[in-house]
Amino acid sequence: MTEEGSDAAEPFRAGFVTVVGRPNVGKSTLVNRLVGQKVAIVSNKPQTTRNRILAVVARPGAQLVLFDTPGIHKPMHEMNRRMVETAVRSVGQGDIVLWLVEVGEPPGAGDRFVRDTLAKAGRPVILALNKIDRVSRPKILPAIDAYRGLLDFTEVVPISALKGDNVDRLETVLLEHLPEGPALYPDDYLTDQPERFFVAEMVRERILHHTRQEIPYASGVVIESFKEEEGLVRIHAVVFVERDSQKGILIGRGGSMLKAIGSEARRQIEEFLGTRVYLGLFVKVRSGWRESEQILAEMGLEKR
Repeated sequence: MTEEGSDAAEPFRAGFVTVVGRPNVGKSTLVNRLVGQKVAIVSNKPQTTRNRILAVVARPGAQLVLFDTPGIHKPMHEMNRRMVETAVRSVGQGDIVLWLVEVGEPPGAGDRFVRDTLAKAGRPVILALNKIDRVSRPKILPAIDAYRGLLDFTEVVPISALKGDNVDRLETVLLEHLPEGPALYPDDYLTDQPERFFVAEMVRERILHHTRQEIPYASGVVIESFKEEEGLVRIHAVVFVERDSQKGILIGRGGSMLKAIGSEARRQIEEFLGTRVYLGLFVKVRSGWRESEQILAEMGLEKR
């Protein structure tokens, strides 16, 4: 004889999970894998993510709402200060915090700053040690032990966001710790960012791919116009840099660099929008744009 109510359906779970960590630990790669499609640009350069991106993961009996946040680092410009403020503020807006670290890197000063931020927030923290595909298995347990002393973690899960190793286990852990409650967004809802944001990010991703040294960090993209016509979307985007020399590199000999960036970005945007796209790219020099209230606001980095 079964106990009364033992065959009742499991309660629906839904909640916010803030993904935090230092730059370049794989937060956006993990978010994209959990979502099952690309909602955040990725590169091998630190500080790729500049804005908080909300992404919804729908599962049977649960809805997982992820906040992909900028890497927490020592800011050198107003843009970076706002990036870090966005990440720290997002910690307090989540039901759970997913702290992502790199398994091959011992805890440093940056990790201790993240630890202090999480301790103040008082949210349950799940630690994920990423990039286990890059180290030998015997090194994983010592890495877990090194981080365990930093905070009282709800769970610790080693993963490879790039390869997908153990990500299913991490997802299960996250779903188990979500609060009970109704879905927070409609079933077909994916993200809170507008199309213009993703278009700018696709252009910036191609800049990150093609350029080196200071240019990825000294460049920013603003969509000046986004016009939908019959069978075509006409887009004009400005790439801001801080010096004439950066502009020259970004344009390239005979315009070759800018042409490659534009062609690759246009193909991605056409796939994303599902229509033909005209993409006009223009490079402007604006010294100190990373301190400009107007430009940062246009990029979605408004001061709070």
